[in-house]
Amino acid sequence: MKKIINAVDTVVTDALTGLAAAHPELRVDLDTRVVYRANAPRPGKVGLVSGGGSGHEPLHAGFVGYGMLDAACPGEIFTSPVPDQIVEATTAVSGGAGVLHIVKNYTGDVLNFEMAAELCADEGVEVARVLVDDDVAVRDSLYTAGRRGTGATLFVEKIAGALAEEGAPLAEVAAIGNEVNARSRSFGVALSSCTTPAAGKPTFELAEGEVELGIGIHGEPGRSRAPAGTARELVRVAMDALQAHLPLSGDTLVLVNGMGGTPLIELYIAFAEVDAYLREHGATAARSLVGNYVTSLDMQGFSVSVCTLTDELTRLWDAPVRTPGLRWGL
Repeated sequence: MKKIINAVDTVVTDALTGLAAAHPELRVDLDTRVVYRANAPRPGKVGLVSGGGSGHEPLHAGFVGYGMLDAACPGEIFTSPVPDQIVEATTAVSGGAGVLHIVKNYTGDVLNFEMAAELCADEGVEVARVLVDDDVAVRDSLYTAGRRGTGATLFVEKIAGALAEEGAPLAEVAAIGNEVNARSRSFGVALSSCTTPAAGKPTFELAEGEVELGIGIHGEPGRSRAPAGTARELVRVAMDALQAHLPLSGDTLVLVNGMGGTPLIELYIAFAEVDAYLREHGATAARSLVGNYVTSLDMQGFSVSVCTLTDELTRLWDAPVRTPGLRWGL
């Protein structure tokens, strides 16, 4: 295993130290492992908190900032944050208007955020939750009951974050987040496994010339294995799966996401095929992102996330944002 690390047991802390040094607009507490907006809390504004295992960067800490999250709780690699972290983040960004937890549908995340919400309620902080479950590949996988939460987490954080920035109440911010989740679906393809620093070897083995269809973001297996095909063939497997769960029409928001080890040139090739597929089905990629946003360490592969847009969702997506991982309009 060759990785740019100091030691296996300091990977997360060392990365957070670098994040803090590179982005002084953030406040990073290395003891509690919470990343905050430097100006949080803002009185009267709904706070947004998300988190999950590290290894998916820039998700979640890279999306803390104006127009998105107020705080993020990074766990160990592919491990849920603990309730104490979540409570610390939630109470620290509470400005009196309540706090929204944005939670990916993995059993550990769900249980720990639920426990934290109960503890925060005991301290007088109102908490609402959006549960992201956009991955159509499998149900009841190794780590979850129901669909997994993947790329659409970015959509929820951005659009709900924009509405919170405008001063909307907690119920409205939660409702828009749930609407985005309901309108979004994702599917991923792996060309290789990822290697966690602790394991020092690939999470799973793929034969030469073989791909994994429908992988999760923790290196967990997908729905099937198949011979490696062209970009067009792989994209159409993903898009057919999305179309089966979410009929595609009209304006859509599209994320072609790298899993951490895929060159950008290949992701643009994949996006060209996604765009062609949408046009064939009477849909348009009205808004798009291409790049590494919801990763799985060094995995080679890609995922496609699609959200069917309304005028209001488009307006909120276009609203200004300034975070380490996403910024425009400011």
